[in-house]
Amino acid sequence: MEFSWKRNLFVLWTGTFLVGMAYSVSIPFMSIFLQNDLGVQDHLEAWTGVVLAVTFLASSLIAPFWGSVADKHGRKLMMLRAGLCLSLAYFLYFLVQNPYELIAARILEGLLAGYIPSAIALVATNTPEKHVGYALGIISTATATSSILGPLTGGVVSHLVGPRDTFLIAGVMVLIAFLIALFGVQEPSFKKMEAKRSSVINDLKSAAANRSLMLALVIVFITSTSIMLIEPLLTVYVLKLGSSDSAASLNAGIIFSAVGIATLIASPRWGKHGTKVGYEKVLFIGLIGGGIGSVLQIFFHNLITFGSLRFVYGLFFAAVFPALNAFIAQQTEPSFRSRAFGLNQSANQLGIMLGPLLGGFLAIRLPIPTIFAISGIMLLAVALMLKLPKFALLQHPSAEKERSQSSS
Repeated sequence: MEFSWKRNLFVLWTGTFLVGMAYSVSIPFMSIFLQNDLGVQDHLEAWTGVVLAVTFLASSLIAPFWGSVADKHGRKLMMLRAGLCLSLAYFLYFLVQNPYELIAARILEGLLAGYIPSAIALVATNTPEKHVGYALGIISTATATSSILGPLTGGVVSHLVGPRDTFLIAGVMVLIAFLIALFGVQEPSFKKMEAKRSSVINDLKSAAANRSLMLALVIVFITSTSIMLIEPLLTVYVLKLGSSDSAASLNAGIIFSAVGIATLIASPRWGKHGTKVGYEKVLFIGLIGGGIGSVLQIFFHNLITFGSLRFVYGLFFAAVFPALNAFIAQQTEPSFRSRAFGLNQSANQLGIMLGPLLGGFLAIRLPIPTIFAISGIMLLAVALMLKLPKFALLQHPSAEKERSQSSS
């Protein structure tokens, strides 16, 4: 069958959507599962935090290793491994009988999963250069769509069959994603490397020598931390804005969905724009718009205006991660690209893990709107950092190549 990057993109989008849906229909109800099925009555919030955090920690530590293996043996093979292992993890959630077994299963997931990062690496590697930004924008809409539909679907399914059976359904979704990748994804650009696979330490040294890549990883970490400062506090803030207890989950879900809908609308357009004007410019605009949107949330004190502002914030912030992914692909050689995206996943997961911890700590001492402002200031600081002369490589991606050529 002749290779078509558009067909590949469609298949990868479908698999990514299913994996995102599996997460969204099940994981948000983890605290209910812990309480009702596993008998956790004391310190439920702490147990929930630990159960969620251990996966991100394990994933951040192991991602560079899997990226190295992917560059040696192929990104498709790593996506198949990740899909099969993730499906197994969901089935284990269905079987566990106490919180300690659940934590073990969550650690196993973190160590062995990674379907979506593998899909992003495949898109970045097997799409023609002039379409990479657009394709990465499209693939990001898969997770955005699942984040819109997943919580609502999961709420209904969890109510009808219970949280435990929801994990079984999630496992089947990921198994379908595995089969889609097995029979539908092509990787024509991959050539098996005959050299011995490098160590993670050597990969980190190689990444450290690529200044543009390291700056991008720092931006990913700060941005992920900034987002997760406020995400766990949204439901609490919705209550403070006057929502009733019974409607808080629904109203928070609508506000979460507003950002997802904005991402769905804007990401492909930002991707196309980045191809024309440069990903670093799109990244700067996204960070400025997202930062201002976050700071402005301190002034909006009713549900309708707050939700509307979150939507506008999403329209700008939708530019950030596709631009970063495209920039990482642009700044790394194909032979190192999976390892670069493995490091990108580590930076993202560390931010996802650290953000809620910092947000919860700050919420004890500061009003929630102040934490929104802190999140926005972090994004604005990164955007302004990009304009400093010492970070000029992000503004002129060819500079590093020209400098290396002149020195050789």
